[in-house]
Amino acid sequence: QVHLVESGGGLVQPGGSLRLSCGASGSIFRRITMGWYRQAPGKERELVATITSGGNTNSLDSVKGRFSISRDNDKTTLYLQMNSLKPEDTAVYYCWGRDLAKDYWGQGTQVTVSS
Repeated sequence: QVHLVESGGGLVQPGGSLRLSCGASGSIFRRITMGWYRQAPGKERELVATITSGGNTNSLDSVKGRFSISRDNDKTTLYLQMNSLKPEDTAVYYCWGRDLAKDYWGQGTQVTVSS
């Protein structure tokens, strides 16, 4: 079982940066794939970035070069560093983890990019 809690969202101007964190409870954190999803108003939830237990990463084309996902297994924390933010990045961002066939979700944190 994994309990996920996001933090770090907020309001930022275009071109700014934010770092999202996701604290995880549960001993299985270090061996499961983790990631970030986002959902903008009126749109479907989309996968932003993933990181495997071994540290292999993948990300959405529209955020490549701007967003970076990382994890600290000792702190059981997942991160999403977001740079050069654009208004279209505005969404609720969700922390996600998968252990075998079971998905775990955080409650979400709002990111708003606006001048």
